[in-house]
Amino acid sequence: MRLHSLLARSVALAALAGVALPPAGAAPATRRTISASAAATGRPARTGLPPVGVTKPTVEKWFSIGEGELITLPSTVSEVWTSNPETADVYVANPRQIHLFGKAFGESTVFATDRSGAVVFSASVHVAQNSTSIDRVMKAAMPGADIHITQVGQIAVLNGTVDSPADAEQAQRLVAGLLNPGVDTSADNAVLKIGVVNRLRTATPLQVNLQVKFAEVSRSFLKNFGNNFITRDKSGGFTFVGQSGRNPGSISDLDTSNLPTLDASSLYGLPAGSISLPFDPVKRQFVTGGTQFSTTKDNSGTRTTLGLAGRLLGMDVLSAIDLGETMGQVTTLANPNLTALSGETGTFLAGGEIPIPVSQALGTTTIEYKQFGVSLAYTPTVMSDGRISLRVRPEVSQLDYANAVTVGSGRVPALTTRRAETTVELGSGQSFMIAGLMQNTHNNTYDKTPGIADLPVIGALFKSNGFQRNETELVIVITPYLVKPVNGNDIKLPTDSYRAPSDLERVFVGSLEGGNRAADRPKPVMQAPTPAAAPTVGAVAPAPVLPSPAPAPATPTEAPADRKAVKPSNRKAATPAPGFSIN
Repeated sequence: MRLHSLLARSVALAALAGVALPPAGAAPATRRTISASAAATGRPARTGLPPVGVTKPTVEKWFSIGEGELITLPSTVSEVWTSNPETADVYVANPRQIHLFGKAFGESTVFATDRSGAVVFSASVHVAQNSTSIDRVMKAAMPGADIHITQVGQIAVLNGTVDSPADAEQAQRLVAGLLNPGVDTSADNAVLKIGVVNRLRTATPLQVNLQVKFAEVSRSFLKNFGNNFITRDKSGGFTFVGQSGRNPGSISDLDTSNLPTLDASSLYGLPAGSISLPFDPVKRQFVTGGTQFSTTKDNSGTRTTLGLAGRLLGMDVLSAIDLGETMGQVTTLANPNLTALSGETGTFLAGGEIPIPVSQALGTTTIEYKQFGVSLAYTPTVMSDGRISLRVRPEVSQLDYANAVTVGSGRVPALTTRRAETTVELGSGQSFMIAGLMQNTHNNTYDKTPGIADLPVIGALFKSNGFQRNETELVIVITPYLVKPVNGNDIKLPTDSYRAPSDLERVFVGSLEGGNRAADRPKPVMQAPTPAAAPTVGAVAPAPVLPSPAPAPATPTEAPADRKAVKPSNRKAATPAPGFSIN
């Protein structure tokens, strides 16, 4: 009954419009034929055959579901054809006007021809879901954004500019929810009828500040023991030498060449001038002979030498016992930071360049320079969701003269380097330990004289040993921040509050600078957004606050406002916004 009622209503409407309908039970109509009486009220019909070829739509129409237009044609038409009446349909009011409207999501093509078959109107119709309402929602949610939505088939493309990556992500969520009613777009396994491609850009270029921390602690422990001795027998007997390592020294007769010679005849009851002997003015006595011991000095600075000299078993003995125990600790902390645009590469170096001679052909030598110090190179890329992809290469290098090599008449030091190169992805304000090292080395040395050193007790005089342990712990941590420029009055420099000391402060107090020390350096801070605020991805600083206009002149003699210097405000903001701000 309902089907017959619908058919009867369609026949009645067609009779009023002068459109012939197909018989009942046929397929959905795609061609509307205008009656001859209706066509006669317009222009005379064209004569002749239509041109041979393929005609494509010349106009594109975009509608929301339920939206339509009244189109006035340049001449009368006899047929109106639509390729997909379920998507876009037409209603013929008269031979010169048609109503074109969208019915369902999709695409369709509409052609209107005259009695000769010539095309009077052709259009490619795109019906999107709630495109007009989506535009209204986006303007209400983001009034400062410039967003254009283009829907092609089952894909909607977002183009335009927004203030931040957070706004771009929020716009994508809103559009996906409006185009897919009844679907939970936040679920990972959500099946979307219409997908959303986000091509939104930020209005201002995104800038990333990267902070890198090198933290290293190196401990060393060194212990050694060695014994060296020599003997001398002036009677022509046995002379013995036992050495391991450096020479303990030498044994010789006492050198009296530098002592004055005085008359010693009275000591032996002889007439004056008979005997002259060397006289020691320190001991105030004559020197008749003796033994002189000369020791060598250890300049290594890693051990203490205990020297023994005297007569033992009728022999002159000189011994040097080396005892050493050294402990050391080295702590290194480097914290470089650098700011670069998203997609651009930034480099930083705090150090220098060392010249290195390089041999070339025909005996020539050229100089190449090798950088050393604290360096940083990275390329940040801010993703659509506000996360930051980083290609980072931090490095800390120092000159190592212990491993220097001799080139010609000079020595070229080696380089001790800590370097890491990797690609990571993390959010603004998040930290990542990209590299680390824990090293523990032990080194034992044992020097001895074969055979004799294995004898009990006395064998200890013919051997030496050393022990060395090194411990190193190194970590490299990176932290990126999405940043924006701040007010110049809020920036604190290392030279702030510096004043050269006066003569009194420098001489009597020993001060290197006068006045108060500079304030703390600016540091990035992160603050959780308030519940009412839009979701914040990363750390974005507020825009600089411009100074308010100067008040009107109070007197005619007062300088104009545009010539006044604006005094920086000492007042701090009550609550810093999320992002890079200055404490």
